[in-house]
Amino acid sequence: MNANVNLPAITGIGSVSPFGPLAGLIPPRPLEPRAIPWATGGPRRAFLVDPFRPADVVPGLKTRRLDRLSTWALISASLAIRDAGIDLEKVDRSRVAVVFATGFGCVELTESFFQSAAANGWSGTDPNTFPETLFNAPASHVALFLGLRGPNLTVDSQIFAGECALIQAASLIRHGQADLAIVLAGDTLTPSVYAWYEAADLLSPFCYNSEPLPDACGFIPSEGVAALVLEPAGSREARSYARLHSGRWAEGGKQANAIRQILGKYVPDLAICAGNGAPCATSSTAHLAHEIIGFDTNIVLPQAVAAGLAKAGGLLHLILALNSCPISGQALLLSTAGESSYAAIHLELS
Repeated sequence: MNANVNLPAITGIGSVSPFGPLAGLIPPRPLEPRAIPWATGGPRRAFLVDPFRPADVVPGLKTRRLDRLSTWALISASLAIRDAGIDLEKVDRSRVAVVFATGFGCVELTESFFQSAAANGWSGTDPNTFPETLFNAPASHVALFLGLRGPNLTVDSQIFAGECALIQAASLIRHGQADLAIVLAGDTLTPSVYAWYEAADLLSPFCYNSEPLPDACGFIPSEGVAALVLEPAGSREARSYARLHSGRWAEGGKQANAIRQILGKYVPDLAICAGNGAPCATSSTAHLAHEIIGFDTNIVLPQAVAAGLAKAGGLLHLILALNSCPISGQALLLSTAGESSYAAIHLELS
């Protein structure tokens, strides 16, 4: 990301999460995981989105053939645009980009399609379902519903899907390839995904026990979609939540030195540590944040509901941190995986 021109600003926020469908910042309130609604070998808990009627949130929205991920992407994008105060009738829609990040894609309809094939053979599957199994289906539905004809990208990263999507969208703005970008990140939780987490021994003990277990490893699975509107700072009179100075995701090398390079002369007074599902991720990410910007800074540890979006939680981490730390100053959104993989985004909070 080139930090010299077309500095992107976050002007709109929308989300569908266990907090419900919301435009703007998510009001702080306690949120506890609850029992999952499908049969298991014993008690299991997760952060789940309560059912709601999409048309009650976005009038005229029809989702009969869509799975929840595409539906939530449509709602989150619409809420973010509403929050930004953008009238799409007055915008060149060929210059509006959509960048979507996901770890598992439309897994509900993918499962349904393959289960149908297993039961009925390939000739017995529903041809209308197959297109909805593609990872880029949610981004395509957002573009179709809103009439957007700009760049349309879908990102899947090992750990940093949300952060990568935000950096990619900011690059489109900086290089003049889009005047506006809608960035989305999220996943749905299904029985098979939950079972995979459990088989891989990635779950926190909190998933099996309602009693607090301090310093437990693992994570509690979550679901939802978060959306941001990016546009060049100062391009119109609009409230800005934050401006993006620079960002990088990489693997290899000295993390601290590389991240100091993207910060340049700035020394952030806030570090937002994203867990993104990695067991014990909080401690390693916070340690790196202290190494980069010192021990006197404000460290925001990831909330469990965002860490539970194992690959696509970066945007939800950011939204929750913006709400809990409404300070003016430099900030660093930081995610790590292992000893060499990281994503770092330098922001200025408004």
